[in-house]
Amino acid sequence: MSTRWSGVRSGVMDGAIAVGVAAALLVTGLSGQHSAAPLDLLGYALLAAGGLALAARRRAPVPVLALTGLCAVGYQAAGFDVPAVAYLFAVYTSVRTGHRAITVAASVAMLALLPLAALASGLHDTGEAFAQARGALELAWLIAAGAAGEALRQAERRADEAERTREETARRRADEERLHIARELHDSLTHQISIIKVQAEVAVHVARKRGEQVPEALLAIQEAGREATRELRATLEALRDDDTAPPRGLDHVADLVERARTAGLDATLTIGGQRHDVPAAVDRTVYRIVQESLTNIARHAAAETASVRIDYRPDGLAIRVDDDGRATPGTPPVPGVGLLGMRERVTALGGHLRAAPRGEGGFTVQAELPVERTS
Repeated sequence: MSTRWSGVRSGVMDGAIAVGVAAALLVTGLSGQHSAAPLDLLGYALLAAGGLALAARRRAPVPVLALTGLCAVGYQAAGFDVPAVAYLFAVYTSVRTGHRAITVAASVAMLALLPLAALASGLHDTGEAFAQARGALELAWLIAAGAAGEALRQAERRADEAERTREETARRRADEERLHIARELHDSLTHQISIIKVQAEVAVHVARKRGEQVPEALLAIQEAGREATRELRATLEALRDDDTAPPRGLDHVADLVERARTAGLDATLTIGGQRHDVPAAVDRTVYRIVQESLTNIARHAAAETASVRIDYRPDGLAIRVDDDGRATPGTPPVPGVGLLGMRERVTALGGHLRAAPRGEGGFTVQAELPVERTS
């Protein structure tokens, strides 16, 4: 929205400048001794055309540069002693957009053609023609306009480069911190959890081998050890999920649904709309939302069925995961780490997430992610 508004504002500004320059040129031309002869009418038309052409200077800087230059030469030849103001604006825009060589060549041609145009008007001799051309297009003004455009272009390029550098540095530091956390978790927790899990399983095995009744507390410890091992493994995989790891995205959502079916959940996947390319961050986020939602259903919902729907829209993606579990509208969801992580991912991309029980029973996770399409 901000980019669109900026473009509209720039267009309005360019239009205002074009009208103002055209009006100034016409007023200057009308102040001279001119009649309604065809040649004078052509001069007025060239004055107006040269100014109004500036309305398209951002979209087509080189054509506008050529057009304003030709108009300046034309109305000079028609006998109008009017400075080439529109051409100076075109020089500034052309240099700012990076067309330096073309601008220099066009300006050299202008310096050569303006004296000839003044001679062709028949109002000046050779000396006066060169003086007239010099007054219409001072070299210092050309240099100033070109230097201003080049300085602004360089400043914008440095600002863009600095922004890219900051983003790359922040991304690299985040990756390093994530890997550091993964190493710390692995070193501090994996060994201890593995010992608890192995000891509990050995105790259960020995009790059953002796024909003794296994205490419920021991079975709970065994199950908790297995669950903690799975959780830790999943956490470490997520932390180490950087650019060197195989990316997981929309193409792998079907694998998640199939895995849920294998675990005993009647899961379905529906994809609607016309598929189009999405940014890598959106691609990964969709996968994580579906993964976390199906994991929560399997662990906490006591559900028999689950449905995953992904809709491609012209300006984004919509994801919805429903289950028929035991959640009811009177029991709001507990904001766990998984739900918080999904919300953070969606919010970072400018999207919206809703996770709540359904009126007919069960739970719904619904996310909308914006996607900027490039033509």
